[in-house]
Amino acid sequence: MTRKTKSNLQVLGMYLFIGVVFVFISYPLLWTLGLSLNPGTSLYGSTMFPENWSFVHYKWLFFDPSSDYLLWYKNTLIVATITSICSVIVVSLIAYAFSRYKFIGRKNGIYTFLLLQMFPVLMAMVALYLLLNLVNLLDTLTGLILIYIGGAIPLNVFLVKGYFDTLPRELDESAKIDGAGHFRIFFTIMLPLAKPILAVVALFNFMTPFMDFILPSIILRSPENFTLALGLFNFINEQFGNNFTRFAAGAILIAIPIATVFLYLQRYLISGLTSGATKG
Repeated sequence: MTRKTKSNLQVLGMYLFIGVVFVFISYPLLWTLGLSLNPGTSLYGSTMFPENWSFVHYKWLFFDPSSDYLLWYKNTLIVATITSICSVIVVSLIAYAFSRYKFIGRKNGIYTFLLLQMFPVLMAMVALYLLLNLVNLLDTLTGLILIYIGGAIPLNVFLVKGYFDTLPRELDESAKIDGAGHFRIFFTIMLPLAKPILAVVALFNFMTPFMDFILPSIILRSPENFTLALGLFNFINEQFGNNFTRFAAGAILIAIPIATVFLYLQRYLISGLTSGATKG
């Protein structure tokens, strides 16, 4: 077998693999989209390609007085935006300190972050519930945001620190010679160079509130405070609830803000994902 033939077979195998993955990904998406366009509400009577398709479920979500979908959407956008921005700020400051400064407990702190990643979040649910109840933040978006920000620290700090470690220290030293202070070096030199990994942190933390169900279901009790994942679950969980088509319509619309943020940050994402853990 010649080298060219071997190379062509490898390329063909890659395309076949991508095609199979595409089928597995697109099949549930097509079903969800088709389900949202079925005029009925039953799951079993719906088809992937409805003959008499309709936008009646999307209309109900936006214009029906009994629908709280827009309120849930607003709550989720608020939580996702604040969580994303605050996580980037907090994580970048902590990661910069671990990357550029030497202090007592620095090594143990990094190991602690690595250790915390080994334990699932479910282990802390009871403690988080009791803590929020103690400070009167139970059933509030503020309490949910604080937990999301705190939960984003261990993994993201390790990633951002690894990226900061790849940046030459000569940049810091040159800036210090020119009279720049610590905060000026951080904001004018380090942050602009760290845009790729910060874009990854921002996107991941923006996506979490849209897809997380377990944490909001434990913290939030009032329907006016529900996020999208928790609110949509009630469409199929309530007694006599059989609104699978409305559930599908609401789920499809969740992709809009995530896709928007992804397209805005896509120029940074590839380099950020591949460079964040190259050096620890």
